[in-house]
Amino acid sequence: MTQAQLEALLQRFTDRLAEALVAEPFDLRVGHQVGAELVESHIASAEGLGRTVEVVQLRLLRDLGLVGADVEDRLARLLATVATGYARALRGRTLDEQESIRRAAMVARAQAERALRDSEARFRHQATHDPLTDLPNRTLFTERLAAAIDVPGRGADRVGVCFLDLDRFKVVNDSLGHQVGDRLLVSVADRLRRALDEHLVARLGGDEFVILVERTAGTDDVVKVAEAALAAVSEPALVDGHELTVSASIGIVERPVAGTTPVDLMRAADATLHWAKAAGGARWSLYDADRNRRELARYALSAAIPAALERGEFYLDYQPLTSLCDGTVLGAEALVRWRHPALGELRPDSFIGLAEETGLIVPLGGWVLAEACREAATWSGPGGAAPFVSVNLAVRQVHRPDLVHLVRAVLDRTGLPPERLQLEVTESTMMSAVEEPVRALRVLADLGVRIAIDDFGTGYCNLAYLRDLPVTELKVAGDFVAGLRAPADDPTSRTDERILASLVSLAHALDLTVTAEGVETAGQADRLRAIGCDAAQGWHFGRPAPPPPSWST
Repeated sequence: MTQAQLEALLQRFTDRLAEALVAEPFDLRVGHQVGAELVESHIASAEGLGRTVEVVQLRLLRDLGLVGADVEDRLARLLATVATGYARALRGRTLDEQESIRRAAMVARAQAERALRDSEARFRHQATHDPLTDLPNRTLFTERLAAAIDVPGRGADRVGVCFLDLDRFKVVNDSLGHQVGDRLLVSVADRLRRALDEHLVARLGGDEFVILVERTAGTDDVVKVAEAALAAVSEPALVDGHELTVSASIGIVERPVAGTTPVDLMRAADATLHWAKAAGGARWSLYDADRNRRELARYALSAAIPAALERGEFYLDYQPLTSLCDGTVLGAEALVRWRHPALGELRPDSFIGLAEETGLIVPLGGWVLAEACREAATWSGPGGAAPFVSVNLAVRQVHRPDLVHLVRAVLDRTGLPPERLQLEVTESTMMSAVEEPVRALRVLADLGVRIAIDDFGTGYCNLAYLRDLPVTELKVAGDFVAGLRAPADDPTSRTDERILASLVSLAHALDLTVTAEGVETAGQADRLRAIGCDAAQGWHFGRPAPPPPSWST
């Protein structure tokens, strides 16, 4: 308030006090009112009020020209009520202000608590939900799965998990970009959310999703969920002008909650998902404990290969390749064996496939090549014609850019002449669209190394292309030779014999020798000899075994 407004207000209070002094009857309420209004007007403090009362008491009666004990008594009483009114009003205002402050504090506290709860809820949501799709993430899914399993009094309950992964999603990212891939994931998430609104659908990361099916009555309940998920995913999606259709693979696990854990369930679902992927995708696979045990045993076996190489647990047996003309041993195929400390002696079919899948075939095959050449360098034969050694090369080995260098180094280190080494490769390797493996084999053939096509007739060899390959020998697959065990007048046997005769004729036209694999009887050997086959390999001529003493120098 301005100075003029303040002076006017004080003048008004003074006039009211002056009127009250002479009024009849004398009314002390005016003093209370003036004191209260001073507080309401915020123009007096306790010290200021005392000074004001003192000034009024000294000058009011004199300025008004009033005298007499009665007037002085009235003024004293009136000023006392002003002080009383002021004190009461000030106390009341203080209490009101305190109440206002208390209420404001309560409101502020409530707002702060609400803001804290909202903030915690936001942080909780961010911590438990995928930022791209807004689906629950791995953290929330694990919590819900643990809660579904660890429920007191529900030990008889069952639970199911569907582990879903999009097929060939990487193609979308690589060809259309990650932005399109992300929008496709959002579309898939929305469709799964709508199709499976009764179940918890979570995104674990990348293109992996997982579905929790609680309180199942059996595997059929989870299979229905999986089929609904596959149908939802397969719906075409329009993303940035691209109509995209994707499929998914699902691993299904369904079991009683008793005796299981979230880790066990997810591990089983993950393994089962890989089965669905391996079967071609766009399908679901159901967990099989026996199969899983076999898979784990296979994994453990493959993981043990590097250490087994270091410990010298592998060794070689040799199976002779015998001439059908005079019965002499022309060569011997090196066949790797594994003296496993726990499983005993293992044949190649127990671990070669694993080594090829994991890439361990490269170090293992390198050891076989080096060991076979080392041992063959010590062999001798009649008239100095020692048998050659035949070594299988896996596809990964043939595609190595340093294959020629590796073979040369082994030959130099062992002293084995190149013409006494035969490398066996598959038809698919020779027919590869990649020129480099064939070029490498040509270089080795020029060095004098023999090149043979193994299991000929089971692949897709282009016969016209065969003439241009650096091949010296065809090893005919035992599937054709097996038919020769039947009587010669058997229709199937006659067909196999004609096929073999044609292959032998073709090979001879290309200046190639032919070795028949899987010869187990003398009758087979006689029929092969009759159609002009050059050599044979099989139990009839010798089982895989260490090289005989007669080969040693």
